[in-house]
Amino acid sequence: MSDYYNAFEMSPVPAPGPDAAAPGPFRGIYGMPAFVTIPTSDLAASVDFWVRGLGFFELFGVPGTMVHLRRWAFQDVLLVSAASVPERPPAMSFSFAGVLSQVDALAEACRALRPDAVDGPRDTPWNTRDVEVITPENARVVFTAAKPFDSASQEARNLEAIGITPPRDGLADHERHV
Repeated sequence: MSDYYNAFEMSPVPAPGPDAAAPGPFRGIYGMPAFVTIPTSDLAASVDFWVRGLGFFELFGVPGTMVHLRRWAFQDVLLVSAASVPERPPAMSFSFAGVLSQVDALAEACRALRPDAVDGPRDTPWNTRDVEVITPENARVVFTAAKPFDSASQEARNLEAIGITPPRDGLADHERHV
């Protein structure tokens, strides 16, 4: 028996499928379980890129110092003024989730702002479609969207090989583990 179970009800990310709809921007204030802080030497240009290219909005800011960006619940980014930024993007990346119908539009919006900074979309062995973007701050950001699950696919076999299988009886798995 696997220790993994379906817990999608905890997340703003909808279950993958052809009709998966993105939730709207989340403007609530909560204790952030995780967030990323990115230094920028041009706060206004960075905010513009994250808003127009990556689909975030400005939740609040401290003028000239910091801007708190958000997209969905638990997708928080703090852009913080800095004297300089790294000259090259790091190997490490920050990923945030969306729905499949958003992938192409996000890639196009980012390419319109920074034509050479977008890689993808590309499909992964773990059943997502990803777009990698290098932001003006040289942060490596990955927009990822789950593809509909096909139990006959190679991706399903990849997941099953590590113990992740879909529920078969329609019941939410978390009910079995409570």
